[in-house]
This record gives sequence, C-alpha cells and structure tokens, in this order.
Amino acid sequence: MRRLVCAAGVAAFFLAALPACRPDQIQHLKDSKRIGIEAENWVVKRIMPADLLHATRWAGDSLTLSADRELHRLLAERLAQGGVAAALPYCRPETYASTDSLAHVLKATAQRVSNKPRNPQHQPATQLVASQNDTMRNIARPSAEVFTYQRPIVLDDALCLRCHGEVGKDIAAADYALIKKAYPTDQAIGYQRGAVVGAWQVRFARNGVAEFYTMKTRKVPKPHKLF
Repeated sequence: MRRLVCAAGVAAFFLAALPACRPDQIQHLKDSKRIGIEAENWVVKRIMPADLLHATRWAGDSLTLSADRELHRLLAERLAQGGVAAALPYCRPETYASTDSLAHVLKATAQRVSNKPRNPQHQPATQLVASQNDTMRNIARPSAEVFTYQRPIVLDDALCLRCHGEVGKDIAAADYALIKKAYPTDQAIGYQRGAVVGAWQVRFARNGVAEFYTMKTRKVPKPHKLF
C-alpha cells in the first residue's frame, strides 16, 4: 500500500511539473548560427592536393604583395627625405621585419632574383623566363612537404626608375656613383616603366600552406544585428 502511495505521489509531481515545459516558455539558444559555424570550423577536414596548390598561390601573393607595398611606401618616404642615398639601403623588401614576421607565420622563405641583379646574391639558380604578364604565377610541389611560388617583379612605379632607369636620363650620375660604390657589379639599370626586372621566389612548408588554407576558408559569422 505504501508503495502505491509513493508511486502516486511521484506521478502527481511530474504531472504538476508538465505545465512548466510549455513550448511557449522554451528559451532558445542565442547566436545559434554563429555557434554552429564555429563548431563546423573545428571539424577536421581533409585538404586535397589541389587545395594546397591554391593556398600556395594565396599565401605567396599575400607575402610578396605586402612586401612590395611596404617597399613602395618606404622608398617614397626616403627619396623625399634624402634622395637615392637615403633610399638605397631600403630596396630590400625580403629583409623587412614585416616580411619576416609574415614569412614566419606562413613557414616560408622568400627571396628576389633577377637575370640582371644589383646584388650578386640575387642571381637565380636557373635563367628566368621574362614575361610582361604580372599576373603570371608558377606554383609547384617539388616534394611532399615543400611548395614553391614564383611571380614576376614588374617595375610599375616611376620612382623605381631613379635607381633602375637609364643613367643620365632617369638616374643622375652622382646617384649612380653611389649605387656602384654599394654594388660594384650592378647590372640592374636600363629599364623602362612596365618592364619585368626579376621575380619573387618563395618556398613554403606543407603545414604552413595547410594552415593558411584553413584560415582562408574558415567561415566568419556576420555581426549580430540588434533591432
């Protein structure tokens, strides 16, 4: 008899609690779309070889175009402040702290090469094929753990002619004397605007490319709008 009374009491308790669970009283989770996107981003996804090649292009463009923008900014400032003498030491974007920092994140090593180098260290291992198409990219995977990227360097800024144009026309004789003093074997002159003067070459580790692909394709939720 006692068991029946207890069972009846439990049943009565649950029946009394049922009205508290009406659908109109359910509290929905806020920002469920954003949480769903973030949860999806944490799912391990298989990255295909073609995806890694695309990521190599993206990463190469990100690194080299960022370095070129910084180069143009610094050269404009230094030329305005002190002419070629002040600008000459800064024409090395591959050594900038910002370039090195991004290369570290991407697990990359970057260098500039030219068939007519100013610095002998910029001599390419093999002869570069000249191309007037500055959108041309050469992406390769020479081994399972290494990806390579190359794109032309186009002389697209008139300021560059002050160091790479024609001596006596674009380059003052006194300025070229400074260039020759710093680089006795200089060949990087005689160019016109729009000419290809060399190439960026970047070498990436596979895990750096894979991480960049993950970041590039990660879904970013839109800011929540309150009305």
